[in-house]
Amino acid sequence: MEIARDIFLNKLISKKNNGLIKVVTGMRRCGKSYLLFNLFRDHLKSEGVPDDHVIEMAFDSFENKKYRDPEAFYQYLVDRLKDDSMYYVLLDEVQLLDDFEDILNSLARRRNTDVYVTGSNAKFLSKDIITEFRGRGDEVRMYPLTFSEYMTAYTGDRYQGWRDYVLYGGLPLIFSFQTPDQKSDFLKALFEETYISDITGRNNIRNKDELEELLNILSSAMGSLTNPNKLSSTFKTVKNRKISPTTIKRYIDYLCDAFLIDKAIRYDIKGKKYIDTPAKYYFTDLGLRNARLNFRQVEETHAMENVIFNELKVRGYNVDVGIVPVSEKNRTGKSVRKQLEIDFVCNRGSKRYYIQSAFAMQDEEKEKQEQRSLLSTGDGFKKIIITKDALAPLYNEDGILVMSIFDFLLDPHSLEI
Repeated sequence: MEIARDIFLNKLISKKNNGLIKVVTGMRRCGKSYLLFNLFRDHLKSEGVPDDHVIEMAFDSFENKKYRDPEAFYQYLVDRLKDDSMYYVLLDEVQLLDDFEDILNSLARRRNTDVYVTGSNAKFLSKDIITEFRGRGDEVRMYPLTFSEYMTAYTGDRYQGWRDYVLYGGLPLIFSFQTPDQKSDFLKALFEETYISDITGRNNIRNKDELEELLNILSSAMGSLTNPNKLSSTFKTVKNRKISPTTIKRYIDYLCDAFLIDKAIRYDIKGKKYIDTPAKYYFTDLGLRNARLNFRQVEETHAMENVIFNELKVRGYNVDVGIVPVSEKNRTGKSVRKQLEIDFVCNRGSKRYYIQSAFAMQDEEKEKQEQRSLLSTGDGFKKIIITKDALAPLYNEDGILVMSIFDFLLDPHSLEI
C-alpha cells in the first residue's frame, strides 16, 4: 500500500537544487526513508533523471556496512560521478557514516551534487541541526500521517477513521496490523524498545524510571499548562520522589529532540510578548501517547486539541498559546484583572489565525464562553472555532468562523474559507 505524502514531498521538491543539504528529520517510523527512497525517487524518475544519476545509500543495511568508513564512501561517490550534470545523492541513517558532517559539507560544495539525508542520532536530530552543516543545512520536518493522509488508506467512513486515528495514531506501519491487540502491542513495544531505548542510550540516562514517570505525567496532562517546577512538585507529592526542575527540563529537552513531544509557549497578545513558563506539551503521535498509558485515558476533547496542534505544525505555522489580559468587575463591583486563553495563535509570514478547539457547543452560553477570548484580542486577525461536528463552515454574527474538525482536517485550505 502506497500512501501519498504530498505535503512533505512537495517541500523536498521545492528545495531541489538549492545548493543546501536537505535534512529530513522527524520521529522514528514516521516515513522518512519511504519519502526519500520511494516518493522522491519516483519524482526524480518522472522528471527524466537517469538512474545512474541518483545515488542511494542506506547505511543501516548490512551490505553497505563497509561504506560507513568515510574514505570508502567518498571513493564510492567519486567513482559514480562521471560527468558534470546533476547527481542526486540520497542517504539514509547518515549518522552511521563516520565524520558524516565533513563528507556532506564536501558534497555540498560540488556544483553537480544535490544531497538529501535522513538520520536518527541525537546530535543529528537536535534543534541545532542546521549548524551541524556550517550553514549548509535545510531541514524538512516530517510528521506521522495527517488525518487526510490517513483516510486515503482507511477503508471505513471518516467517523470510524477518526475514532481509530485518535486511538492508534498516524504511524504508517499501523496499517500493517489488523486487530486492536496487534496495533496496541506494536505501539507499546515501539515506545519501549525504540524510543525509550534510544533516548536513554544516547543521553546516558542512568535512572530510566525517572524518564518513564515523567512521560506518564506528561501523557496524562497532555495539552495542560505546566513547567519543570510544577512537575518537580508532582514527583514529590504524588510519586514521593525528589527530582530537580533542572533534571526535568533536561529530560523534556531530550523528548523534544526525539520528536516525541512538542512545546507550545504562551504569547501575550495585547502585550506582544512571550511568556516562557508555564507551557503546553503535545504528542507528535497520539497512538504512542495512548500506548504509554495502556490506552486508559483517551479523552476525545484533549485528543482533538492535540490533532489540531499537529495539523497546524504540518501546515507550516508557528503555534503558540494565546493569552488575552482583560479587566472586568467582580460581584462586588471591584475591577479585577484576568487572563483569557486562546488555544492556538498561528503565524506564518504575514498571516495570523486565532483558533479555539471546542469539542461541543451545545448551547448559546457555551458558544459565548468559547468565543469570549477571541473577541477580546482587539485586532482584526481571523478568528476560528473548531468543533467536533458542525453542519458546514459558517461565520456567526460576531464574524467568527465555525467549522467541524473534519472540514478543518480534510481541506488543506480550510483556514482560508
